[in-house]
Amino acid sequence: MKAEEPDQLTLYSYWRSSAAYRVRIALNLKGLSYQTIPVNLVRDGGEQLGEDYRIINPQGLVPVLLHEGHVLTQSMAICEYLDEVFPQSPLLPADAVERAQVRSLALQIACEIHPVNNLRVQKYLRSKGSEASDSLEWMSHWMTLGFTAIEKQLDRWIHRTPGCLGEKPGLFECFLVPQVYNAERYDVDISNFEGIRQIVAHCRDLPAFFDAAPENQPDAVPD
Repeated sequence: MKAEEPDQLTLYSYWRSSAAYRVRIALNLKGLSYQTIPVNLVRDGGEQLGEDYRIINPQGLVPVLLHEGHVLTQSMAICEYLDEVFPQSPLLPADAVERAQVRSLALQIACEIHPVNNLRVQKYLRSKGSEASDSLEWMSHWMTLGFTAIEKQLDRWIHRTPGCLGEKPGLFECFLVPQVYNAERYDVDISNFEGIRQIVAHCRDLPAFFDAAPENQPDAVPD
């Protein structure tokens, strides 16, 4: 596995990675074509830990975006890069206060909910003797705590419609939909989060979200 330097957008992705899922949605919302290079996070102990991939991303994580010879990592940074380099269909509002609020909501998912629930954390917990049921309880706790706070903030959002935070989906929805996918995958109860559920239901019917869904990726495997 070697990093190429194409002019086109190339995304190193894993079908079930919620961080890669975010970037796939962002690319689709902006109408950008891209090449996918799958990185299997579970096969043979994880391709992301191999020497070749570590040359591309020393963190050993997905996603990675290649563009014009540049190697970009971390989903938030990649999404903001796309917004700055490709201004069509902006992911962030024009108003500075609203931009900060949208970033805050996205970062609550990226920095507060997701990191304590991702694959490497689950593996670490189990390596310390935690049973599978313990790690599921751990994930449910942090997702529920995070969703509870986000739901309250949605109630105060002035311009929110039932289907998205603003007039159309953007950065927040790029982060929310994958996190709800994770919650559903691990049977986390989200029935009390009506605002979140409305947004996700609306977005999932849109081509940008449907095409980015894990089950629709070229490297998806059946359960």
